[in-house]
Amino acid sequence: MTTTLDRANAIVSLSTPSTMKAAVVTGPGAIAIQDVPVPEPREGQVRVRLTGCGVCASNLGPWAGPEWMQFPTAPGALGHEGWGIVDAVGPGVTGLEPGQPVTTLFQNSYAEFDVGEAAQAVPLPPELADMPLPGEPLGCAMNIFRRADIEAGQTVAIIGIGFLGAILTRLVTQAGADVIAITRRPYALDMARQMGAAQTVPLDDHHAIIDKVRALTGGRFCDRVIEATGKAWPLDLAGELTAEGGKLIIAGYHQDGPRQINMQLWNWRGIDVINAHERNPLTYIRGMREAIDAVLSGRLDPMPLITDMFPLARLDDALNATRDRPDGFLKAVVRMP
Repeated sequence: MTTTLDRANAIVSLSTPSTMKAAVVTGPGAIAIQDVPVPEPREGQVRVRLTGCGVCASNLGPWAGPEWMQFPTAPGALGHEGWGIVDAVGPGVTGLEPGQPVTTLFQNSYAEFDVGEAAQAVPLPPELADMPLPGEPLGCAMNIFRRADIEAGQTVAIIGIGFLGAILTRLVTQAGADVIAITRRPYALDMARQMGAAQTVPLDDHHAIIDKVRALTGGRFCDRVIEATGKAWPLDLAGELTAEGGKLIIAGYHQDGPRQINMQLWNWRGIDVINAHERNPLTYIRGMREAIDAVLSGRLDPMPLITDMFPLARLDDALNATRDRPDGFLKAVVRMP
């Protein structure tokens, strides 16, 4: 029998191979699947045998190979939406045991195993153990929703309906606000309606969108606008759609250079601008726990939003699909061998 004292001084693990498959980004738009040593957890860490990992739009900047990117990457790098089974616990870890299902905030999860701080692994209840559950983006949605300060009766525009925008549409609708979903693809407009959007508007003509939202809101525009594309033009549009005294929430990940915004408009309307990206891991974990509760209670169902599954060997195809967004695509995950 393993005692608490034993666990404090030694690694407790399941039977594990000595090597694993891991994706390595070797250059812009190129990966290799390599056999590398399975990492060992240090004090306060756990190792997770990954079942899968979501593909995040924030991966696309490094994938394109900007000047600041260094190749090859570490094994499994860029993967931060993993879930799986605790495989080993390092010295000093309490509250997690080998065999326990978790979703994680680890950073090298495009691999069969990943290691991270025990505090960044969130236990999953048995009911969710077999579900693809990338906790990080779900937690991100919960944190953005909290920062947006949504109230019943408000009108909320959400620009960009991908996985994040669709989840936010559901959360905002459940809070009693009316959502105007603005997005580019017909499939995404349909998904927004399924998530509860009161109105949908194609993201095409700048001035036509402003005129449409003006008409829908009686000329007042929107109490809240959530920009979830990470692109320059929709961010500019978001300011135009925000009512006087309203809040513009930046949820999109802007990683392709500086932005030029209409500061005169922002000043004139007296809007609050909220960068809803969190960097404190504790805040991320709180959002992930809230998301797990929401899925368990039935408030959220991420399964219809996970449209594409790829094996790890096809991570490049998963990243390219995330970039190109073919018809019917919303969210890709990779499954481990």
